[in-house]
Amino acid sequence: MVRLLPKTATVKRFHYERPDQLRTHLTDFIAAYNLARRLKTFSGLTPYEYICKIWISEPDRFIVNPIHQMPGLNTLCVSGVLH
Repeated sequence: MVRLLPKTATVKRFHYERPDQLRTHLTDFIAAYNLARRLKTFSGLTPYEYICKIWISEPDRFIVNPIHQMPGLNTLCVSGVLH
């Protein structure tokens, strides 16, 4: 018999004012999920980890250092105001 704690069985709910907010959140979630997913093809590494591993062994194949291209949401903060 498996007993789940209420905390693990809880589903987060979000309220969106407009459909485009839902679309943006869903796109960000899917991108983060796909980036963090470990793949058998890459010997259990995430796509980002695999790219960094290849860059270390063969840096001449890349134009830009992929380690400087951190995955995730990027926001520009100028004087405390997000753009």
